[in-house]
Amino acid sequence: MEIVDLRSDTITRPTEAMRKAMAEAEVGDDVFKEDPTVNRLEEMAAQRMGKPAALLVSSGTMGNLVSQLAHCGRGSETLLGDQSHVFFYEQGGASALGGIHPRTLANAEDGTIALDVIEAAIRPDDVHFPRSRLIILENTHNRCNGVPLTPAYTRSVGQLAARHGLKLHIDGARIFNAAVALGVNAAELAGPADSVTFCLSKGLAAPVGSVVCGDEDFIAEARRARKSVGGGMRQAGIIAAAGIVALTEMVDRLAEDHANARALAIGLAQTPGLQIDPERVTTNIVYFRVVQEGMDAPSLVARLADRGVLVLPTAPDRMRAVLNYHVTADDVDRALAVFRKTMGT
Repeated sequence: MEIVDLRSDTITRPTEAMRKAMAEAEVGDDVFKEDPTVNRLEEMAAQRMGKPAALLVSSGTMGNLVSQLAHCGRGSETLLGDQSHVFFYEQGGASALGGIHPRTLANAEDGTIALDVIEAAIRPDDVHFPRSRLIILENTHNRCNGVPLTPAYTRSVGQLAARHGLKLHIDGARIFNAAVALGVNAAELAGPADSVTFCLSKGLAAPVGSVVCGDEDFIAEARRARKSVGGGMRQAGIIAAAGIVALTEMVDRLAEDHANARALAIGLAQTPGLQIDPERVTTNIVYFRVVQEGMDAPSLVARLADRGVLVLPTAPDRMRAVLNYHVTADDVDRALAVFRKTMGT
């Protein structure tokens, strides 16, 4: 049975060009900063984000963690969305390992946090309170339908942070999806931030790795934090080589994933028993609900899997599909046929 895997864009496998680059990569000891392929990837990543420096890490979670550790001390407070990946899916690592306190603020449907809400949450200098140190945004915003945050909004948050002496970090796991969807350079989206992390292993299809970008002092601190959490890698050029291919060959094609996501959303909206607004699908992430009586998300997911379509349940009545390099327009049609059959239409 042919499988259409829509669970995540993390399921992508390296391209042939990536495999060749990995096999032929020139390597050295990256902890000594002697891996030429890692150094090249970090230079490319910093340039793409418009930052002076960059650091290869093993995952987006590690990137967000070392960024928080570099910006904050124990007892510091971060301000972040209540639907953010850092809050929902990263095991509270900043609290567990860094003694950093998260203060969650309501995300709007478009992934933003209202500026007045952010400003009101910034702590005054009082011995009773933790010190507000860092604002965290997510672009694209996973749990808010993969929506991209605009340059104008991000600039506003950056200006707010600067006025109050705070830093701004962007969890840009899919920031290239945001850039493609908005028709801007990723550097424009990252520009207002003091740090940004992006994933090579999601829509860009590399097998592993993320990159943290910022100024040289910040990256020096992030490098120390990376070492302390066990993230110092040796001959990491075999990983970085795939990342270089990802940055040079896989960014522009993200538009295909966005088009396929929109087609999937339109088809799901036309399937009885399912609920979705296709207008809210702007990148590669598709959230939808099952509203058919007697059926919930886990049971529907199981039935779909039996017929070769894999999606991810995210709530009792909610599911997620993520378009990726391995899913074609024909695969979308095949998946929709399975959805219609499974829903009894």
